[in-house]
Amino acid sequence: MLKKKGWFTLLSLVLMVSVILTGCGGNNNASSGSNSGGEATANAGKNDSKETKNLTFMFRGGTDEQKAYEGVVKKFEADHPNVKVKIVVTAADQYATKLKASITGNSVPDVFYFESGDLKAYVNSGVLLDLTSYVENNPNIDLNNIWKYGVDLYRYDGTMAGQGNLYGMPKDVGPFALGYNKTMFEAAGIPLPDKDKPYTWDEFIKVAQQLTTDKDGDGKLDQFGAGFNVQWALPSFVWSNGADWIDATKTKVTIDDPKFIEALQFFTDMQLKYGITPSTEQAQTLDTYQRWMKGEMAFFPVGPWDMSTYETLPFDYDLIPYPAGSTGKSATWTGSLGIGASAKTKHPDEAVELINYLTASKEGMEALVKAKVQIPNLIDMATEWAADTTTKPANKEEFLQVVNEYGRVLPGHYTYNAEWYNLFYTDIQPVLDGKVTPEEYVKSEQPKMQKLLDKAVEQEAKSKK
Repeated sequence: MLKKKGWFTLLSLVLMVSVILTGCGGNNNASSGSNSGGEATANAGKNDSKETKNLTFMFRGGTDEQKAYEGVVKKFEADHPNVKVKIVVTAADQYATKLKASITGNSVPDVFYFESGDLKAYVNSGVLLDLTSYVENNPNIDLNNIWKYGVDLYRYDGTMAGQGNLYGMPKDVGPFALGYNKTMFEAAGIPLPDKDKPYTWDEFIKVAQQLTTDKDGDGKLDQFGAGFNVQWALPSFVWSNGADWIDATKTKVTIDDPKFIEALQFFTDMQLKYGITPSTEQAQTLDTYQRWMKGEMAFFPVGPWDMSTYETLPFDYDLIPYPAGSTGKSATWTGSLGIGASAKTKHPDEAVELINYLTASKEGMEALVKAKVQIPNLIDMATEWAADTTTKPANKEEFLQVVNEYGRVLPGHYTYNAEWYNLFYTDIQPVLDGKVTPEEYVKSEQPKMQKLLDKAVEQEAKSKK
């Protein structure tokens, strides 16, 4: 049985730690008292009761995603006439702050998005409803047909994340594949990349240099090989080179590993040595996303959430694995958001029914996939979806391979908070500008990150008392 923190503890720790929330008190095992079992949950909202059950659903997302989820909620209400859902949509960069405020204000939405990295803190502090009996006993849900990677992100046994009871369902899984401008390759007469064999780092640089050109002859580069945001792309290069930010025990920061330094050096060399990515000054004129959208960039990361926007690109694009470092294997990260329910919701059956409708029902998945904002959570649906090569991107199978074979969660997920990991990117600009070497940077940053990681480990231990 997990122990809960008190309300006073929550307020104290929220002030100390921006990322992690602790202790709003209350009983997080609401399922034991109010769950009437999977059969009843499956029929929630469809019984003979005329009482209207009001739920609040808070989420975030781009315009297309908002429309898609609002549409699915309307379908849910139509199928559950005694349930009304009040939608609260927040801009992505404001969501964490708003959710945090709702928790500290003891007004947690009945159903809401949450980051997998916040799972342990939310469970230990009694914020999340235990969904286990609602989901695993539900005859309408086949967990074997939902990505195990996604489901396990929201399991926690009180010691380790990834196992134990279920406190959320994956809204989606977000494989971060590498896209390329197919039209640009064809115009340059360069053979298309092999979708089944990643470039080596050297091969990648060679091709990217060929595609970095001054097309109008004004003496300025106006087409680039690649554009990578360090926070989202560096993990691919570090992992494929056999290094990581943290060791297997999840207690030691390992950025001073020579393989890590080599990967960071390669990342900076793409701009400083090879010139295949825009410089800081060039990126200020037009950022890499805008250059990709205009067809001025050969390689650019692509997530499933991009598919609806990329429908109107003025060029053809497709997906390939990231270039592989010394391991010879590609690597990238796979994100996810969970959808959970408040442990204090007055309507746990209906709240979980809404979660299941959004994450595990065929009706909900079909609507969301049709809107091109995510890959299907249901494996059989995803397999059929990926096999259709007539819609962009043709190699949608790459998304599934990332989820099944080589995608990873970001390092901050494993620890009680991600403050130590986020610090790595806070001061990295001098490295990207060539003013500090990667080796100098990791030597100075490792002790600071280790101190924050030690603090996170200590906080986790205290949260269990």
